[in-house]
Amino acid sequence: MLHTDPANSKTLGADLRAIRKARGVTLTDLAERLGRSVGWLSQVERDLSDPSVDDLRKISAALDVPISMLFSHAAAPAGEEGFVVRKGARRSIGNREAGLVEELLSPDLTDDFEVVHSTFEPRSDIGEAVARPTQEVGYLVSGKLDLWIAGRKFTIHPGDSFRIKGEVHRWSNPYDEPAVAIWVIAPPVY
Repeated sequence: MLHTDPANSKTLGADLRAIRKARGVTLTDLAERLGRSVGWLSQVERDLSDPSVDDLRKISAALDVPISMLFSHAAAPAGEEGFVVRKGARRSIGNREAGLVEELLSPDLTDDFEVVHSTFEPRSDIGEAVARPTQEVGYLVSGKLDLWIAGRKFTIHPGDSFRIKGEVHRWSNPYDEPAVAIWVIAPPVY
């Protein structure tokens, strides 16, 4: 039986299913990549079976997500799970290699979108431009950020917002202070 109560949606299985679907990967495809049965994977997604740490490593690699996304995070107080994410309970997502620290503000990954808190460290740069099949809207809370969207350069200041609709884009924070942005991304990519 599927749970529709938001308090029951913040599970490894629900997040795994959301990530898999956002990547356009079927149960059969992922099971084959993992060398596991569709039945086992289905049980993991329904929280009827717990994968080993080695399984989680394979799943994170197959879905191209950091393994930390698949580990449990701080539990919300009774009555808040699925509704509220406290500052100290945010899940770290992405990687810090380019100087970007990201935290998931959404309670889980089961919605049609995700909300992300991004901190671009001083003197950081993504390097190569990226494109992903998403629609994204960002709002800069503090600092300054250089952003290239579809070949056009913009310097974003606090209070500015921007939209990326699948275009090739890149960012750079050549400034001396961190830039903090809130992003809404659909469909979820983490």
